[in-house]
Amino acid sequence: MRKLRNNELGRKSVEEFKQSSKTPIIVILDNIRSLNNVGAVFRTSDAFLIEKIYLCGITATPPNKEIHKTALGATESVAWEYITDTLSLLTKLKKDGIKVLSIEQAEQSTMLDTFYPEKKQKYAVVFGNEVKGVQQEVVTASDLCIEIPQLGTKHSLNIAVSCGVVLWDLFTKMQKSN
Repeated sequence: MRKLRNNELGRKSVEEFKQSSKTPIIVILDNIRSLNNVGAVFRTSDAFLIEKIYLCGITATPPNKEIHKTALGATESVAWEYITDTLSLLTKLKKDGIKVLSIEQAEQSTMLDTFYPEKKQKYAVVFGNEVKGVQQEVVTASDLCIEIPQLGTKHSLNIAVSCGVVLWDLFTKMQKSN
């Protein structure tokens, strides 16, 4: 086995990324404090051809050197928009027929491993603050809460890790159902 060189990876240019058919997932960051987490979400969203990221509340926006450090240029490829109020965004998205999934530990949540996206359905996936999680009113307004099964003592993952787990899971399930 030999590691591949960067020029062997078949990476898309920013323009090719923008022209590519996207995975029907929108990421919503609800009051994320860490600029490194924001950058990591951009990079993960780039990896899975995510349609758009909404940065809400106190979530920082590009251009920012701390976001750029972890995003490694993904702020240039992935479409994004800043919205002050997460709840008003959810209202708009739901009117457009997009199903909203909050990633949170909640009563009657659905475990990620048992959730299967509907064909031809677009989803908005909400990730919450590092300490407080997704705001309760956002959880209440969501169509469903998805929980990542965790068996250890902490029952808490970093938001960037949660994003990677959820987007990978949804991406692979959507690819199989096409």
